Amino acid sequence: MLVIWGMFELRVQSPLVDLRVSSRGPVLLTNLASVAMGFALFASNVVLPQLLTLPRETGIGLGLTLTVAALVIAPSGLAMMAVSPIAGRAQRRWGGKTLLIIGAVILALAYGLAVLLHAEVWQILGVSVVLGVGVGLGYAAMPALIMQAVPVEETGAANGLNALMRSLGTTIAAAVAGAILAQSVTTVGGVTGPSETGFVVTLTLAFAASVVCIVIAAFIPRTENAAARS
Repeated sequence: MLVIWGMFELRVQSPLVDLRVSSRGPVLLTNLASVAMGFALFASNVVLPQLLTLPRETGIGLGLTLTVAALVIAPSGLAMMAVSPIAGRAQRRWGGKTLLIIGAVILALAYGLAVLLHAEVWQILGVSVVLGVGVGLGYAAMPALIMQAVPVEETGAANGLNALMRSLGTTIAAAVAGAILAQSVTTVGGVTGPSETGFVVTLTLAFAASVVCIVIAAFIPRTENAAARS
């Protein structure tokens, strides 16, 4: 169906998504980086709540209630909101490419810390806040990069496709993390749950996705604002 849709979009006079525009270097690389960052974002949504709520008898869980665990994770969203004005100023000063790289570097740092520090509530809280900062900066950069690379009449469709790429990354993360944690299930003290190895592998993959995002973003060519030219 995807191939048929692509052939149809290339043939019609007014396509829903102009694939020729989407295949341009800046747009294509931004979308690929979005998949990687989407993966890095959602891996934490799978791992951190489970680390907080699994029973302590598993040897890895912290035994919090769902409500308390949610309060521990909530500052991540607040961090995203707090960096919004900073992201806007940084994007105007350094450009979307630099901002995306900075966001991905912060994500990589957060996951590197998470691999080593996940045994205490305050450690997960700190990692979650740093993740929120990285996601806030990275997600602010991607629409700006798309807007600069496409004609003004294509901005809506191009940003919609970019949002789809981010969702593709989060979907892949959910499937991969779920599979890894399911395969690592063990029973400790009569309590069954994912092992620490499964969590560490998932966090390591998220770290790798952040690094992939950095590498892809580094190759995004700097472009004059296409919307302005139009």
